[in-house]
Amino acid sequence: MSEQNYSSATPVLQLRQINKNFPGVKALQQAQLSLYAGEVHALLGENGAGKSTLVKVMTGVLQKDGGELLLDSAALSFATPKDAQQAGISTVYQEVNLLPNLSVAHNLFLGSEPKRFGLIDKKAMANQARHLLSTFGLDINVTAPLSEFSVAVQQLVAIARGIAPKRGAACTKVLVLDEPTASLDADEVQVLFQVLRQLKQQGVAIVFITHFLDQVYQISDRITVMRNSCFVGEYQTAHLNKAELIAAMLGKELCQQRHQAPCLAVEQSESILTARQLSSGQSVQQLDLDLPQGQAVGLAGLLGSGRTEICRLLFGLDQADSGTLSFAGSPIKLSNPAQAIALGIALCPEDRKSQGMIAPLSIRENISLALQAKQGWWRVISKKKQQQLADFYIEKLQIATPDADKAIGQLSGGNQQKVILARWLAVEPQLLLLDEPTRGIDIGAHAEILQLIRQLCQQGMSLLVTSSELEELTAFSSKIVVMRDRKKVAELSGEDLNPDRIMAAIAGASV
Repeated sequence: MSEQNYSSATPVLQLRQINKNFPGVKALQQAQLSLYAGEVHALLGENGAGKSTLVKVMTGVLQKDGGELLLDSAALSFATPKDAQQAGISTVYQEVNLLPNLSVAHNLFLGSEPKRFGLIDKKAMANQARHLLSTFGLDINVTAPLSEFSVAVQQLVAIARGIAPKRGAACTKVLVLDEPTASLDADEVQVLFQVLRQLKQQGVAIVFITHFLDQVYQISDRITVMRNSCFVGEYQTAHLNKAELIAAMLGKELCQQRHQAPCLAVEQSESILTARQLSSGQSVQQLDLDLPQGQAVGLAGLLGSGRTEICRLLFGLDQADSGTLSFAGSPIKLSNPAQAIALGIALCPEDRKSQGMIAPLSIRENISLALQAKQGWWRVISKKKQQQLADFYIEKLQIATPDADKAIGQLSGGNQQKVILARWLAVEPQLLLLDEPTRGIDIGAHAEILQLIRQLCQQGMSLLVTSSELEELTAFSSKIVVMRDRKKVAELSGEDLNPDRIMAAIAGASV
């Protein structure tokens, strides 16, 4: 569809003023999205922006708490994903959701297999599968188990299943692709894009969720940006440059910042950790990094730039393929987190709910976990020692709770984050890795955690902190490392420590 037709055309799918609430969390606030037949529409935003929740409302996984969903101008409400599928909305998630023990053909038509005399017509199913996959440039044995093929092939099969005809369902009107290129190489991406162009010609509206901005500009017609559970704006891709897009995603405008006072010069100190040409598959490539003793180093970049992957690598969750790493002046090789903890390295992960805490356990038990692991499970920490430890950090970090026996899952996001911080402070690390430490917490807890970061530096601890909040990074960092496409593209310090310079580096402009 040409851009001049959008204003007069009727959207095939429209979400208006969508609200979705969870206990203590406003997951969507007045969110909106308009999709037109024959377009690729990029849905963009950082982690926590609300993209996934909006897609789940759109596809019947979640029910909205307010607003309207219109398909072909008719107001609808999907109670289940099957309802959405029957209406012509198909979704392909980043994690391939197929059955590896079944054949490729069976996966493509699961639930809608061609029948003959009441039985599955395997020959017809195989022929249909070969024809469907030929549009993807795939010539594979469709009768072989899916598990025999690479992740990339499985991803393409999942996308093909999304557009495959389904018994009793309308033809696909809307196809939602959540990070479809994450497991594909450059050639496979181009094959996928060719298929998307064919689907556009057939009138399918495609929602394209990705963190690869170059791909957004290559394939999308329009862009919707979300931030902090809210709709930010809708744009013609051709009329939005990359710097403006990043500004919309991060909530900043280049050259229009209210800068803080310039950071004071930080005295040079020895590095607690040094990485040289460190690489880990495609997640981190040829990283050079120096983390000074007693300073906080910021790690900036968009979702998928490699920020989280660096933290995982330095904590031993992922292993390096090449390069060297030294800690406190000695060469090291990290194979697992236990080795990192023993050295004095700690990690507060980005996703505290699934990776940072055990919700049913008490505050006391959660705080004691890392210390117990460090000293060995055969040397059990007594309940009395656990209580003393918990009481100390409840007071030190001002954790809002009546007592240490309250389940961590019952706390607010900010207090949950403080408990996870307390867990790692209890092992007295030399290097603390903080991955988005202030995401999803209230303003008061946010300020307290930033103050804690400064205090820890004053006490001699080294920190590596990732954050999407650029002013936050400049508030406490002695320098900021900027990542783009899994590579380090800039290292900023002194007068260059300001949001404009960071965003310019993220966008690929000269700094």
